[in-house]
Amino acid sequence: MRSNVETTAHHTMLLIDEPMSRHTTWRVGGPARFYFQPADEADLSDFLKSLPASEPILWLGLGSNLLVRDGGFSGTVIAMRGRLDSIEVLTPNRLRVGAGASTAVVARHAARAGLCGAAFLAGIPGTMGGALAMNAGAFGSETWERVLNVQTIDRRGVIHRRTPLEYKVAYREVVTPREEWFIGCELQLEPGDTEAERQEVQRLLNKRNASQPIGQPSAGSTFRNPPGDYAARLIEECGLKGFQLGGARISEKHANFIINTGDARAADVEGLIQHIQRTVEKQTGVRLQPEVHVVGDPA
Repeated sequence: MRSNVETTAHHTMLLIDEPMSRHTTWRVGGPARFYFQPADEADLSDFLKSLPASEPILWLGLGSNLLVRDGGFSGTVIAMRGRLDSIEVLTPNRLRVGAGASTAVVARHAARAGLCGAAFLAGIPGTMGGALAMNAGAFGSETWERVLNVQTIDRRGVIHRRTPLEYKVAYREVVTPREEWFIGCELQLEPGDTEAERQEVQRLLNKRNASQPIGQPSAGSTFRNPPGDYAARLIEECGLKGFQLGGARISEKHANFIINTGDARAADVEGLIQHIQRTVEKQTGVRLQPEVHVVGDPA
């Protein structure tokens, strides 16, 4: 059942039993009990205040890097796509970015403003909130290398300003000391040549398109790269390129991508992830760690 409970002029949206296959880049996933899109920061704050303290919350950006199981998510999804997505140049070398802003849009905006250092964000398929939550990276750079401060919100709807020193940041991992979620950040960039930076963004986008199965339903990189190696190389070495389970297949273009061939279920994707882990560990001794976040209940 898909029910539109509330829609206002401010585009607040609350849906019941909303299929997550509509909102994840893998195009799989059962229903979320509640699916909420805030109109703005104040609306988000009011909504969080109204939730029971025990309510499970899942924050959603573009739906990449996420596998929702076929049984769905028995809590509340807070969807940031197209919300809290402002991008603002604060000083000659500082950018304030809302958590809902697409990372590729941030890269292009910075380039247009003549700011260098954000081009790598063009290679990350997601929002700034997701990039902050997992220290997303591409082409040798990582999100938190550029973070000056972050804005967060807690369960009571209170907004905080935090510095990077308050977090434990590692490769594809950010440990938050308290239950708060990112709603924005300020990035430190460098003034530079606008045209050169725009060309760099385009070059990185072209590189991504050439090496990754863009246009097919996937979630980005499935596994973290192990120290000193590449997950894709290990998967390929084990002869797994093109291996298929149900409707989920390991991409022939990039072995660290799992694609939905059209009729995959979340169980197919999760089963394929586990098959890759077992096979690679058996043949190479390396236990690959998933980069994708798996949530929800089995069917």
